[in-house]
Amino acid sequence: MVNLTIDNKPVSVEEGTTILDAARKAGINVPTLCYLKEINEIGACRICVVEVEGVERCVTACNTVATEGMVVHTNSQKARITRKTNVKLILSQHKTNCTTCVRSGNCTLQTVANDLNVTKMNYDSVIEEKDWDGKSPLIRDASKCVKCMRCVQTCDKVQGMHVWDVVNTGSHTTVGVRDNKQFCDVNCTICGQCIVNCPVGALRERDDVTKVLRAVENPDLITVVQIAPAVRASWGEDFGLGKEFATEKRMVGALRNIGFDYIFDTVFSADLTIMEEGSELLHRLPEIKKSGMPMFTSCCPGWVHFLRSEFPEMLPRLSTAKSPQQMFGSVAKTYFAEKIGVEPDKIFCVSIMPCTAKKKEITWKNSGNYVDAVLTTREMNRLIKSYFINPEEIQEDEFDSPLGTGTGAGVIFGATGGVMEAALRSAYYLVTKENPAPDAFRDVRGLQGWKEASFDVAGTPVKVAVASGLGNARKLVQAICNKEVSYDFVEVMACPGGCVNGGGQPIHHDGADVAERADVLYGLDRHDKLRYSHENPEVLKLYEEFLGEPLSHKAHELLHLEHVME
Repeated sequence: MVNLTIDNKPVSVEEGTTILDAARKAGINVPTLCYLKEINEIGACRICVVEVEGVERCVTACNTVATEGMVVHTNSQKARITRKTNVKLILSQHKTNCTTCVRSGNCTLQTVANDLNVTKMNYDSVIEEKDWDGKSPLIRDASKCVKCMRCVQTCDKVQGMHVWDVVNTGSHTTVGVRDNKQFCDVNCTICGQCIVNCPVGALRERDDVTKVLRAVENPDLITVVQIAPAVRASWGEDFGLGKEFATEKRMVGALRNIGFDYIFDTVFSADLTIMEEGSELLHRLPEIKKSGMPMFTSCCPGWVHFLRSEFPEMLPRLSTAKSPQQMFGSVAKTYFAEKIGVEPDKIFCVSIMPCTAKKKEITWKNSGNYVDAVLTTREMNRLIKSYFINPEEIQEDEFDSPLGTGTGAGVIFGATGGVMEAALRSAYYLVTKENPAPDAFRDVRGLQGWKEASFDVAGTPVKVAVASGLGNARKLVQAICNKEVSYDFVEVMACPGGCVNGGGQPIHHDGADVAERADVLYGLDRHDKLRYSHENPEVLKLYEEFLGEPLSHKAHELLHLEHVME
């Protein structure tokens, strides 16, 4: 242990602890901007500077190790002046159009500047401007970049995609697309992890709120909206609502006030996905056992894009089942259109997703283009705010029918391991005609980046693996290719922790509590009367009235696709 004094308070910490962590342990707040624990601890912004007695210049608390007898002052005159000067220097290279920035009110730089009482600037502004394709699902505004390196480190260390890098030299040094390439020429999966880890508004999703509003206000269109499972675990965070109050029914009530004609639950199509993907797994299992190569899930567009581009030789191992978002669009513009007696082109289908990659997915070849627009959780919340809706006063409302009923199995799709668990529940039933215990496959739960488990399904051993985060996905797929490991069924989610930590979810200064969001979904599953996808009455009715059976010709036509390079 190391003993030091911080702001006249004695502190004892383990050897190797930084001043920042020591201060936080003592309940002392030191502001940060570029710091991202275990990912970006480089002291680039110099906002966390503190004064150490006996040291001439202030030091960065995030990467200076505490030593025995050290005396630290976090708010001395020297520290405050240095910190304030550094913030002003950053602001001189930052376009401060806060009123039109999507991160206004949730920007770390804005918060720090306000907290330090920065009321005037002493430096001339030198703003970097760079053109960007406004049609891209991911938008980068160079004029707001603070060169903190968080996007670079997240993409490198967590996702392993190396999209962003330091470019140019000298006074022109900045952050941009690696090797000075065009964004369209690098293999970005649009996972959005750079967005949720950017402390300012330099990275964001393309805003499609106006496009959706035009559809809502068009009397010739019927607007149909679907809401993904993970959205219900996080939507209330932007409004300061507790988990118990921010229910999916209250979210439905808010959207009803905006004027959507029909509001459905993507959990319905998650159950539908399980029926198709689970049946496909059983159909392919003899070949899987013979070849020693698994079937991969295909629900996550970031992961599918990754496999297409990084391991194209593994494309045949992907399930042909569309994602729940795409299945819903297919059913909405065929089955549901028939139900309400309208032409498919009169239906404007909107997805509300925790994901930025979903914006790209709806434009894929062979997708059918059944979904017209995708809003992230953040965009939905901005839409609600633009109508001056107070969620605390909204009455709960029900999802519409016949595409609004879901099961607990569909709900847990939003957490890493959830697709696997839901699929195994139904696969077990399809083989044995008996339901397993609802939590029989809970071993696939948890936030570890790569987990594996084995289960007995009516005498057939099934070995599975679950990975989240593309860095972990790369390790897993490479190990499979090298014959180092062998599985029957593999689930991969591009975002660490799954959709609950998607690139379109609410952003927090200190990062999202992924485990808490996942617990919300598992709690909903635990208390749901229906916990098996194959017991969803509306899914069963869809097969009876329209599709026939899982993997039927019509099901293949609407709910499956051939994976091709984009």
